[in-house]
Amino acid sequence: MNKLFAACMLLIGMMVSAQQLSSPNKNLQLTFALSAKGEPTYALTYKNKPVIKTSKLGIDTKDVAPLLNGFTIDKTETSTFDETWTPVWGEEKSIRNNYNELLVTLSQKDQKGRYIRIRFRLFNDGLGFRYEFPEQPELNYFTIKEEHTQFALAGDHKAFWLPGDYDTQEYSTVTSKLSEVRGKMKAAVTPNASQTTFSPTGLQTPLMMKSADGLYINIHEAALVDYSCMSLNLDDKNMVLESWLTPDAIGNKGNIQTSSTSPWRTIIVSDKAGDILMSRLVYNLNEPTQFKDVSWIKPVKYVGVWWEMITGKSTWAYNDLTNVHLGELDYSKTKPNGKHAANTAHVKEYIDFAAKHGFDAVLVEGWNEGWEDWFGKSKEFVFDFITPYPDFDVKELHRYAESKGIKIIMHHETSGSVRNYERWMDKAYQFMVDNGYNAVKSGYVGNILPRGESHYGQWMVNHYLYAIKKAADYKIMVNAHEAIRPTGLARTYPNLIGNEAARGTEYESFGGNNPDHTTILPFTRLTGGPMDYTPGIFQTKISAYNPDNN
Repeated sequence: MNKLFAACMLLIGMMVSAQQLSSPNKNLQLTFALSAKGEPTYALTYKNKPVIKTSKLGIDTKDVAPLLNGFTIDKTETSTFDETWTPVWGEEKSIRNNYNELLVTLSQKDQKGRYIRIRFRLFNDGLGFRYEFPEQPELNYFTIKEEHTQFALAGDHKAFWLPGDYDTQEYSTVTSKLSEVRGKMKAAVTPNASQTTFSPTGLQTPLMMKSADGLYINIHEAALVDYSCMSLNLDDKNMVLESWLTPDAIGNKGNIQTSSTSPWRTIIVSDKAGDILMSRLVYNLNEPTQFKDVSWIKPVKYVGVWWEMITGKSTWAYNDLTNVHLGELDYSKTKPNGKHAANTAHVKEYIDFAAKHGFDAVLVEGWNEGWEDWFGKSKEFVFDFITPYPDFDVKELHRYAESKGIKIIMHHETSGSVRNYERWMDKAYQFMVDNGYNAVKSGYVGNILPRGESHYGQWMVNHYLYAIKKAADYKIMVNAHEAIRPTGLARTYPNLIGNEAARGTEYESFGGNNPDHTTILPFTRLTGGPMDYTPGIFQTKISAYNPDNN
């Protein structure tokens, strides 16, 4: 009898601590509760169908007691928000931002009352939630060992997935049941210039799924700032996805100073696939732009001097030297290879084509010194971003493009040497302003320097945002390649005009993509923001351009 009484009291206690929240249209229902161990948990249903079964929340730490259990609920607050905002640019004139919110304050009494908050926002099309770390005497700095946010699924869903990787998203989408991921992972991991997979069941976000009973579920993150990118690790026996953060060079997964927050963890859900496509939940979880003047931000349609280099018909490099020390070499005294594409006369041909066929701009790769000797090498100083090759006349091309009503887009390949890029950034952006460039395609090909850092760790996440903010100071738009996958930050920083962050069109000539890869991208990659897929290659057979390359 005593055992039965104790069990009943425990159940009652858990029920008392449970908090309910409904979406504005009542289709989605969130339940928050603490387990018997004081572990935060949540569950989500859509039209009474389970989307996420009871799942644990928490963060394991290295230098302070873990933020995993022993919590009690101090306070809960609910609110409703409804606005319509106008994007600076995009497909829609206005976006509605309507949600019901639950804010839970949790204390760890055995840690001198240390506390955190978990904020839930429930929209008609899904859920966003994040951890919040207020400034307090008992929690100033801490190091994340791992974030343990679970997404316990209701079945073995059909999934549209990419291998989890710390350095690349350039994989072709695989469609399979989640239970088949482990068996298909080896074939899914195709070669790339920089890649670091972490688990035979590791998956990237955005992860799109379809349940057997017709629910479409998309898991991603929003407002990724000063935090490591989240991947997902699948427990394929229990069908539980769990957050897996990108580590830094010494294995830590985040260095946090209060007051701060995690990114939002997002779950978009509907019984209609089109609703996933049309969702603006990720954007709505980002802050409005603080830019007062946005008149200089305008998407453009461009052609580029790059494809012929990929085919081998032309080169990025001015000559064929194999041991270049930038700044010590007078390129005008070296022998050109005769195949350098970014020369004045040839770029004028591209400008003429753009003007004739209604394009706005021309992107030119390979215009600057240093391309001969860097790929695959750990060279700290490869490019200075302001010194053109002898055959590229910056002033003349600016004059000619302007006479045709065409803009030229700058290209900054960092070679993964991030500190070098940051050292040159002000001079490089000022050089652009002085020569009529108002947009830049940046690149991060190869392994990141300093050695050991990954493309998607906290250190690089901070760099990408630094570059966007710095570009805004000079009224420059950014199209970043090999960078972090978007998480809606283009709302806050609308000069982030696009990202690559996916396997693009060029792979049609590198062995191909899976047949449905391109059709799936709008439901996955594009949930976080605009994409530069580099389309427009109508002939993907390389030998058609370069017969010597079969």
